[in-house]
Amino acid sequence: MNSNVQKMIDLIKSYYPKDQKVVDLFENGIKNTLETTLKKQEDGTVFVITGDIPAMWLRDSSAQVRPLLMLASQDEEIKGLIRGVIERQKTQIIDNPYANAFNLVEHQGHHDDLTLMTPLTWEAKFEVDSLCYPIQLAYLYYQATKDDSIFDLKFYRVARTIFDTFRTEQHHESKSHYRFIRTNPEIMKDIDRIPYETLQREGKGTLTAYTGMIWSGFRPSDDACQFGYLIPANMFAVVILGYLTELMTDIYQDLSFASDLARLKDEVQSGIENFGIVDHQTYGQVYAYEVDGLGNYLLMDDANVPSLLSAPYLGYLKKDDLLYLNTRKLLLSKDNPFYYEGLVAKGIGSPHTPPNHIWHIALAIEGMTSSSDEDCLRILELFKTTDAHTNLMHEGFHVDDPSLFSRPWFSWANSMFAEFLLMIHGHHIPSSPLK
Repeated sequence: MNSNVQKMIDLIKSYYPKDQKVVDLFENGIKNTLETTLKKQEDGTVFVITGDIPAMWLRDSSAQVRPLLMLASQDEEIKGLIRGVIERQKTQIIDNPYANAFNLVEHQGHHDDLTLMTPLTWEAKFEVDSLCYPIQLAYLYYQATKDDSIFDLKFYRVARTIFDTFRTEQHHESKSHYRFIRTNPEIMKDIDRIPYETLQREGKGTLTAYTGMIWSGFRPSDDACQFGYLIPANMFAVVILGYLTELMTDIYQDLSFASDLARLKDEVQSGIENFGIVDHQTYGQVYAYEVDGLGNYLLMDDANVPSLLSAPYLGYLKKDDLLYLNTRKLLLSKDNPFYYEGLVAKGIGSPHTPPNHIWHIALAIEGMTSSSDEDCLRILELFKTTDAHTNLMHEGFHVDDPSLFSRPWFSWANSMFAEFLLMIHGHHIPSSPLK
């Protein structure tokens, strides 16, 4: 075990000298990520599996190493691992900006979908957040280490690729060639899952009108969007476009590109504020989860991040923002169709998992975006009592019986718990928005 990681574990032990359960959850989660999901390659890059699936998701891999950023400035090994993840992600984005997950080697395996595939592609569900997470990771890594060597010509090409893709998907109806049709008969035999697995209109998705926002085919759950403009993903895009604007100005000194990025950021944010807010008879003005620019909207939230609940965590707004507080009340109520209450727990789940299953990821976000110490303590108790005695976090678990859970090996959830626990004791990722 890395000595600085052990020091971080010992720090948690010092906070909980009489609560071995908390210590075990933290220690096992950190070790799970370090020892079983990070695979260093001969070229110096690091391939990150999610746990029980042998592919690398741009989103999950970024989130899995986030707690380690707290050590990156003082530990060369940890710094090298995170840098290796960033370098791997650069190659992946350039290879296929419409993909969400990648193989370790070419032709290792993939879904047989009708869409844009490359030999490195595991799955090509276009999700706006998949292009946001690697920029967030690179930016936070730089803030933590001051190592600007990651901002090379390859990163510049990544930034251009993301910008061009976002510009195209602002005009999905008229400019995009992206289509996605799932053909796997084993997956598609589940009638209830079909709307979430494939896109309508021969793979183009439901009809949308221009709003200034970026169209997304899929949510961070990898479920298809009902309407094309996923508000929390666009919130995340606003944040990372701000990061890229700063980097192009300060590091690359490309003021023309920086201006283009800033303009795109403003257009997306205007789209959110003009099309993504609806009036609710109980909660007042709230953010919708998805809209189409044609007047249709969806009021809900999903456990996966980016979510509406995670808006302050992403850095889009403050925890005390009135519109956010209105939205939060809706999300943590029965008016959110994926909010569940049971005998053991309550919280937000996902259509990706069965009804009455809530997610540890959502519990972590609920705690990290709360201004209440009592909330954080309550959520910590939920973590302790809903791991089904495995000392690891899961995907979804049943609100009445935590022994009923999905994905026994889910590194993203372990990392989210670790970050939550560090945060409630004042240990924040350098320059993270909740600091």
